[in-house]
Amino acid sequence: MNFTCLIVETRDKVGLITLNRPKQLNALSDVLMDELAEALTAFDRDAGIGAVVLTGSDKAFAAGADIAGMKDLGWMDAYQGNLISRNWDRVREFRKPLIAAVAGFALGGGCELAMMCDMIFAADNAQFGQPEVKLGILPGAGGTQRLPRAVGKAKAMDMCLTARMMDAQEAERAGLVSRVIPRERLLDEALSAARTMAGFSLPVVMMIKESIQRAFEVPLAEGLLFERRSFHAAFGLADKQEGMAAFLEKRPPNFRNA
Repeated sequence: MNFTCLIVETRDKVGLITLNRPKQLNALSDVLMDELAEALTAFDRDAGIGAVVLTGSDKAFAAGADIAGMKDLGWMDAYQGNLISRNWDRVREFRKPLIAAVAGFALGGGCELAMMCDMIFAADNAQFGQPEVKLGILPGAGGTQRLPRAVGKAKAMDMCLTARMMDAQEAERAGLVSRVIPRERLLDEALSAARTMAGFSLPVVMMIKESIQRAFEVPLAEGLLFERRSFHAAFGLADKQEGMAAFLEKRPPNFRNA
């Protein structure tokens, strides 16, 4: 795959995608998002990949959407073109674990892209924000929906209505990020976590991800039923037999994703 806005690598069972528009602080152009959708689709189909890390530069994960590309669009352009839908939705649909390793700015669409991942590892210099109100628009890729689910109504209102930024330490306290890590160790720790996930049974990891996502979509009783049926389904896996046998035999399991 040849990309103009991404660097895509494979590290053993882990995919690594680096946003690569440094002069634009990784602004999320339509081309970049098309390429990201393509890269994620390829990793989803690759049976050898168990998890993916998405990152940017030390200065910016992504400083927002590509304002230059949106400036001249009217309502009909945005509506008929389904702006921030077609390619962005592929991130949400990715079935394997996806870690956002965020350093520097994650603003507007950058913050929303990070929230679409399964977890956020933040460098100690990370800054999160939804400053769209300054541009005469509102967040359009989940900022008014995922942010309050992560940090609560009060902080989401504060960030979206005042455009203030939240640093990494506050973001961890608020529940937006999983870990705060020294910047120089961010990628190593994200890759290490991804390798850990990729070492487990891929069908089970995907079931866990799907079950947790379900918690935000349905009432508790429906979510519990979905979890229980997924739990039952895991008993049909050879990996379940191997995992329990390895535990009883006090040895590492050899999962075969089957």
